[in-house]
Amino acid sequence: MTAVVDRLAGGRTGFSVEFFPPRDDEEERILWRAVRELEPLDPAFVSVTYGAGGSSRDRTIRTTGRIAQETTLTPVAHLTAVNHSVAELRNVIGWYAAVGVCNVLAIRGDPPGDPNGEWVTHPDGLTYAEELVRLVRELGDFCVGVAAFPHGHPRSTCLDTDVEHLVRKIQTGAEFAVAQLFLEPEHFLRLRDRMAERGCDVPLLPGIMPITTPRVLGKFGELSGAPVPPAVLERLEPLAGDAAAFRAEGVELATELCERLIAEGVPALHFYTLNRSKATRQVVANLGLLPARA
Repeated sequence: MTAVVDRLAGGRTGFSVEFFPPRDDEEERILWRAVRELEPLDPAFVSVTYGAGGSSRDRTIRTTGRIAQETTLTPVAHLTAVNHSVAELRNVIGWYAAVGVCNVLAIRGDPPGDPNGEWVTHPDGLTYAEELVRLVRELGDFCVGVAAFPHGHPRSTCLDTDVEHLVRKIQTGAEFAVAQLFLEPEHFLRLRDRMAERGCDVPLLPGIMPITTPRVLGKFGELSGAPVPPAVLERLEPLAGDAAAFRAEGVELATELCERLIAEGVPALHFYTLNRSKATRQVVANLGLLPARA
C-alpha cells in the first residue's frame, strides 16, 4: 500500500478526508455512503478518528480495515494512547499491518468524556504522542503522521513550546502532520513558518471544515479549541434562519480559505467531513481539484 508522503509528493495540490467513527449500524451506513461518493475523487488518503470508548474504537479499526481491503482508497489508521496499555497498542498496530494498512496518525488523544479534562496515563501505557510515534515506527514499516495545532494545543500556554513538541514528534519519526481545523489562514501559516525556522520541512496539511449549519458553527470552538473569528460570524450569523443561504455561504468561506492556502503552496487540504461528503465535494469542485474522470 502507498505511503501518504508518496501520495503528497506529486507537486499538485491534493486533498484528504477524515471521518468520525460511527456509533451504530445506521451511522456506519451513512459513513460508507460518503466513502463511496468520495472514492472517485481520488483523495490522497482517508482516515477515521479513533474514539476513546470500546465500541467506537472497534468500529474505527474495523472501518479502516474495510477501506484498505474493499476500496481503492489509501487509509490512514488513527491511533491514540487513551486507555491503552503498550501491549494493547502493539496488538492494534499489528492488526493494522495484517490488513495492509501502512499509514498511521499517532495522537496522544483527549481524556474520555472531557477533552479539556486532566490527562491520566494508563498504568501500563504511554504519556506522550512522541512515545506513540516511536512505538509505531519500531513495529513496522509505517508512514507516521501526527497532529498539529495552529492555535496551540489546548493544554499549552506557549506557542513556541507547542511547536517544539511538534518538532520532537517529527524528529522521532513522524513524516507528515495534520492540523486541527481553523477558519483564518494566518494561524496555520505562522505555524508552518515556526516549523521551517527549526529546519522542519515535512508536509503540513491544513484542517478544513465547511461551516454548513448553525449547529456546526456552534461546535466550532469545541472542535478547534479556538473561538469563531468575528469576520466569520458577521457573514454567517445573519443567515441562521435560511438553511440554503447559510450552507452556500459556509461553502464559499471554505473555498476562499482553501484558495489562499493553495496560493501559499500547501501540499494538500485535509477536510473534516462530519461523515457527509457533499460540502467537501462542492469545495473540491470549486477549487478545480477534481480528477478528469470524476
